[in-house]
Amino acid sequence: MNTVEVAYATPEKQLILTVQVPAGTTVEQCIEQSGIRQHFNDIDLSQQKVGIWNKATKLHAEPRDGDRIEIYRALIADPKAVRKRRAEKAKQEGRADKVTGGRPDAKRNQRSKE
Repeated sequence: MNTVEVAYATPEKQLILTVQVPAGTTVEQCIEQSGIRQHFNDIDLSQQKVGIWNKATKLHAEPRDGDRIEIYRALIADPKAVRKRRAEKAKQEGRADKVTGGRPDAKRNQRSKE
């Protein structure tokens, strides 16, 4: 028998369930046997990706003893776009150098004024 964990999280709630499964059990079977779908109605394995220890995997993969199976939610916002907006805002507010995007350099500003 293998012991695996099945994890899922929403912004409001997170849950990790431990389940004992026979060797050769697939990721999908582990998820079903854990009963995690009873706690989260929004889990749809046909749409959502899964992974083992933060590495994407297929539903038919076989986890090893001690593995943690993770069910991933779709991202609400693109992380690259969020970082870009935050950087632009920092430039506008003077918290970032308008040329380099890094922290403002007071010495450079003094040299350019001379």
